Parts: sequence; structure tokens; C-alpha cells
Amino acid sequence: MTIDQDPQDLDYRWHLSGSDTEVACTELEFSLMRCFEAFGRWQTECLASVGDIAASGPENALLHIVRMNDRAKSIKELARLTNRDDIPNIQYSMRKLVGEGFVEKRGSGRTGVTYQATAKGKQVTDDYSAIRKRLLIAQIESLPEFDQRLKDAGQSLNILAGIYEEISRIAATHRR
Repeated sequence: MTIDQDPQDLDYRWHLSGSDTEVACTELEFSLMRCFEAFGRWQTECLASVGDIAASGPENALLHIVRMNDRAKSIKELARLTNRDDIPNIQYSMRKLVGEGFVEKRGSGRTGVTYQATAKGKQVTDDYSAIRKRLLIAQIESLPEFDQRLKDAGQSLNILAGIYEEISRIAATHRR
């Protein structure tokens, strides 16, 4: 594209995007992928900045969800709250968080296993929250009316998640 070329002249059509609706959906999907990766990097870097912690974005998310409402959570609850069905990976992440001393495991297979944040885990998540406020929330608050855009985006993404869940079930049902 040259400097004097209008961005509207770009051709967005390809095998995933032949119609205007397909172009819009494809652009959103690629935005989601880029946002997901950027979000994961942010989570990893923010957590690393509060301590020498090597955790992935999803592990960081699990730590904060375990801490949510300062109430113990089961693997089943963690899977439901993160919309994940990869239980072995969640269990592996929880073993890592337990090993780092951020989370403690309570119970057994017979009584039910739950995970709760330790004092160290609470300190790390509090420190993370403080950096998040200083960096991320300050950026968001500097953008006029961005709060409403975030609310609208959250609602749209929740609706879209439901659509993806439904069409995943349909695709699985009709798999050859």
C-alpha cells in the first residue's frame, strides 16, 4: 500500500471472507487471536514483575480465579470459570502454582480437592493488582468513554462465546 492509497481500497476477501459479514467476522477473529496473545504476554510480564515467577497467561489467570472472593475452588469450578475442558492441563498448572507456594491443595479424591490462595499467593496477586492499576487501568482511564466500549465489547464477546460453543457442538455432532 502506498501512502496516498486509501485503506478502503484494500482487498479483505479470501477463502474465509467472501462477503461483508465474513470479512467482519474474520477481522474480529484475527483481532481476538492477536488480543489473546498480547493479553497472555501482558499477564506473564506483569506477574514476572512482582517476583521471579515463570507462569503462563493461563496459569496467571488460574491463580487470580483461585483468589477470586478468597474462596477455595475445585478443578471443575476452575474449568467452568475459564471455559476450558482440558482438565489435565488445568491440573498441571495447579501443581505448578502449588509448587511455587501460591496455592494450597486441600482434600483428596474421596472428599473432593479444592485449591485456595496462600498468604504468598495473596501477596503476589495484590502486587499484580497494584501494577495492573498503575499501568493498564491508567491507560484505559485516559481514553474518553472507553469504559462503555469495554462493557459493550464484553457483552459482545460473551454472546459470541455462546455462539462458538453452540456451533462447536453442532460441528462435533456432524463430524464425518
